[in-house]
Amino acid sequence: MSNMAKKFELAMAEATSYTEWREAARMLDYIDGNEHWREEPESPDYDYKLLASRVKLLRRLRRQKDLDRLIFRLREELHGNLGNMANPALYQHARVGTKKLVNAYIDEVCAALDLLCDSDVESLPPMRKRIFMKRAARSFGRSALLLSGGGSLGLFHIGVIRELEEQGVLPRVITGSSAGSIVAGSLATHTDTEWEQLLGEGKLKFEWARLIRLTDMGIGKGVLDPKAVQNCINQAIPDMTFLEAYQHTNRILNISVSPADSHQFPRLLNYLTAPNVLIRRAALASSTIPGILPPVQLRAKNFEGKSVAYMPQNRWIDGSVHDDIPKEKVNRLHNINHYIVSQTNPFVVPFLNEEMDETGLIPFLQDVVIKAPMVQIEHLLELVQQHFNLPGVGNLIKRAHAVARQNYSGDINIFPEKSLFSIGRVFHDVGPKQMEAMILAGRRATWPKIERIRNTTQISRTFDVCLRRMSERYRYVKR
Repeated sequence: MSNMAKKFELAMAEATSYTEWREAARMLDYIDGNEHWREEPESPDYDYKLLASRVKLLRRLRRQKDLDRLIFRLREELHGNLGNMANPALYQHARVGTKKLVNAYIDEVCAALDLLCDSDVESLPPMRKRIFMKRAARSFGRSALLLSGGGSLGLFHIGVIRELEEQGVLPRVITGSSAGSIVAGSLATHTDTEWEQLLGEGKLKFEWARLIRLTDMGIGKGVLDPKAVQNCINQAIPDMTFLEAYQHTNRILNISVSPADSHQFPRLLNYLTAPNVLIRRAALASSTIPGILPPVQLRAKNFEGKSVAYMPQNRWIDGSVHDDIPKEKVNRLHNINHYIVSQTNPFVVPFLNEEMDETGLIPFLQDVVIKAPMVQIEHLLELVQQHFNLPGVGNLIKRAHAVARQNYSGDINIFPEKSLFSIGRVFHDVGPKQMEAMILAGRRATWPKIERIRNTTQISRTFDVCLRRMSERYRYVKR
């Protein structure tokens, strides 16, 4: 490696912002010839001829303002992986971005959507425009950010969110399990300004530190006062229901909870499935680690706005037990077909690396390294139950089964470096410097994924902006 390359490698390692990291990475791409690779459209990893033809066609129709044909082409052909352009292999060559032809196609689609949105012509009345946009957006799908469990490593999620927010690519749909539910709940109940104020005051980090210290104490005693934990969560999450949070921030929050008994099923709580459930209580339930905290009863606001028991006969525990990354439920409820996962689960993180993330080996690794041992534990518990008939073993078997059978990865996975992770640290008391280090680690881990996230979310984000713009412009139009 040349002295110049070493200089930029060091600059990447010491960067404190994405701008600094990206500039150094781009310079290394120039030195290594990766920028030339981006300029050339040819690659066996995608159908570059198809994309080139679509760019040419859409550009011509857009310049001619042939709105009818634009609508026809977009409704017939628009989807997120045209010609395999979302192939992870296309992001393995350059440190920043991918083929410029991919960017050209995405930019052309977004320019076409903007043209259709802003055109005020008789042949494209508001009703027809709205129907096209909503149907095309529904067909295209959208992205969600899923935050896993992980104890004190949940602070890593804050860094991921802050970086995605700063780059303007934070999805509206946010899902959290266990520790991730506290971060997701805090984010989804605050506007952008309120979120920045909360972080700037340090209140969220302070309360998180208290929560970690309390959990440390609980491990030693085997029990922890849920009121103390609830008080910490209350400082981070306002007294809101899922529906109230949605109306306040326009973010779609989902929290996973697992049943404490064998006759219930895991649930994904949100403004559609549980509109009046209190988010504070849902986050407490989702963070209730079996053996450390007792199961939690959910609460909701009744018609008069008073807090009452929700499904009073049932209790709930850690959302990660059954649905750490609840992709199928999120897809069914919110039309999600692209998943960005911030993964800090202690059962998963030690086995993740960039190569596995990019080449699709995570499912295989989970089968061999994670699921296989869990299946053996499950069989052992079954033998214990068969021969000794001990009470409570049946529930342990079901929980082992649930943990072993889960898929913990998404389309884009962001996870801590091994140096940050250890099983002991998951429940370890952390001070201000360690907390800042975890948040910065979350930001740094996000930097190499930013351009891929930007590309894979740009069209769905444009749909959102266009629909919002149309709603404001035509709010007086009778529908």
